[in-house]
Amino acid sequence: MPDAGSSDNSLDAGAARGLLVHSAGPADSAGISAALRSAANAVAALAAGVPVEVVVQGPGVSLLAAGSTQEKSVSEALAQGIRILACGNSLRSVGLEPGELSAGVGSVPAAIAHLATRQWEGWAYVRL
Repeated sequence: MPDAGSSDNSLDAGAARGLLVHSAGPADSAGISAALRSAANAVAALAAGVPVEVVVQGPGVSLLAAGSTQEKSVSEALAQGIRILACGNSLRSVGLEPGELSAGVGSVPAAIAHLATRQWEGWAYVRL
């Protein structure tokens, strides 16, 4: 963890800052759709090349599985350059393996740690 009182800006040097959209909650299509739609709106509105990630935590990770009702929306978001990540702890909780996710969807061991790391790197954070 960076020292808040330190004058060392090593996290800033050359780091690509982006937008992280956090979707946490039930296996609700509306929640995932809102997160993906907001991420797409951000891609359209932000400067070209600004990275955008959607991190899904909680039972909603099941909607990132291959064959889910959200597979088309996930595929469209990925095609726009949005990185979509599932929380590994949440995957285990719903009985899914990373290999069962839709093509192009990644995973992180723990969403909470990924969120903290991105914030320390200077990324903007939005929870939907």
